[in-house]
Amino acid sequence: MPPDLNAVRTYLLALQDGICAALAREDGGRFPEDEWTRPGGGGGRSRVLADGAVFERAGVGFSHVHGATLPASATASRPELAGLPYHALGVSLVIHPRNPYVPTVHLNVRFFCAGAGLGPRPSALENSGAAAAPVWWFGGGFDLTPCYGFEEDAIHWHRTARAACAPFGAELHPQFKKWCDDYFFLRHRGEPRGLGGIFFDDFNAPGFEQSFALMRSVGDAFLPAYLPIVQRRRATAFGPRERDFQLYRRGRYVEFNLVWDRGTHFGLQSGGRTESILMSLPPLAAWRYDWHPEPGTPEARLHEVFLQPRDWVQG
Repeated sequence: MPPDLNAVRTYLLALQDGICAALAREDGGRFPEDEWTRPGGGGGRSRVLADGAVFERAGVGFSHVHGATLPASATASRPELAGLPYHALGVSLVIHPRNPYVPTVHLNVRFFCAGAGLGPRPSALENSGAAAAPVWWFGGGFDLTPCYGFEEDAIHWHRTARAACAPFGAELHPQFKKWCDDYFFLRHRGEPRGLGGIFFDDFNAPGFEQSFALMRSVGDAFLPAYLPIVQRRRATAFGPRERDFQLYRRGRYVEFNLVWDRGTHFGLQSGGRTESILMSLPPLAAWRYDWHPEPGTPEARLHEVFLQPRDWVQG
């Protein structure tokens, strides 16, 4: 079947609504909404819960942008698409919890299409003829970045990710897990950003219906993967030591988002709204010069155990 842009948009808007409602219930705070438009075409709605009881910052954004030419970040691996008009839709979130024992988390699910026959309206996809059939693909995933690791949390996270992929083929989860480990890696530091999850891109081989179903399965698995971890750790006592380490680890998160993340690069290069793109950054972070945790400490265990690739599904 041809790609149905309206169906993707409807799902993504509902996903943003559902995630924001669940996070607001968990925190007791609220998500003010900021609707925006982009001069180049399209817009979105950004929601940010700030200074909450559980989440120091939680940003959940929906965007649907379109334009006459794909930016370089979107065509680096697809040079045949350079110069083509496009639509890009997605929901992206990053949550920075207040308690250092609750991990930072990221989710993104997205749909791209590009082709000479595309116009600025969603219906342009459905009405385009065979001669102007668009190139389209889905991408996304979710990954976990703890400051203090717990094996039961890691196992739950990865098993939920596997369950989201399972209906579409047993081979997908190992592929997507490795892709996540490889992608969320700070090459300039030679270390992973966190303990991973799943990540995929350029996904269209099963056809639109199955590819869209996979994206929905990943999006719908986020809350069952994350909220049980939040509920287990949110009341854990912490002090200045744990807070200092949390801010240090957030510095690594900032480095990845600004230096390596393709989504950040796409948003900025395509003329997206800067505030909405950078709402993924934490409100506070810290850097220390050439600092390393003391051997035998919980901080060292993060590096030694949880920032190493591992088959967490097997326990």
